[in-house]
Amino acid sequence: MKIIALNKSASFEYFIGDKYEAGIVLEGSEVKSLRLGKASLGESFCEIRGGEIYLKNMHIALYDKSGAFSTKDSRKDRKLLLHRIEISKIVGKVNEKGYTLVPLKIYFKNALIKVEVALCKGKHTYDKKRTKMEHDIKRATDRAVKEIFK
Repeated sequence: MKIIALNKSASFEYFIGDKYEAGIVLEGSEVKSLRLGKASLGESFCEIRGGEIYLKNMHIALYDKSGAFSTKDSRKDRKLLLHRIEISKIVGKVNEKGYTLVPLKIYFKNALIKVEVALCKGKHTYDKKRTKMEHDIKRATDRAVKEIFK
């Protein structure tokens, strides 16, 4: 499994709940660009429209060798492929207060491109401060252990 892009800010901004693996509808030049690793999930999010889930604002760089067949919009909406049962579970949770659907990573699974999305709840500022503090403490202890065993 080769990871193409990660959404690093998702774990800082949200409490991550249920995770789902989804396929994605892409064009040929987008697949070639993803094989080169030219994608970003930084500001992307998921939207539910008409019983289908779309990934919005994900940047896939234009493939330079595609010529006239290249898509001009690198941040267009892309449809995610999930089973109906999974979509109905997600819609039920998103309609609850505070849940949102966030893409975590995009990766290759065999020859297919998959997107991992998760149902998340937003963090408050005090939760973010606590997470940052725990991360700093862990990093400091790792440094101390490394110094001891040098």
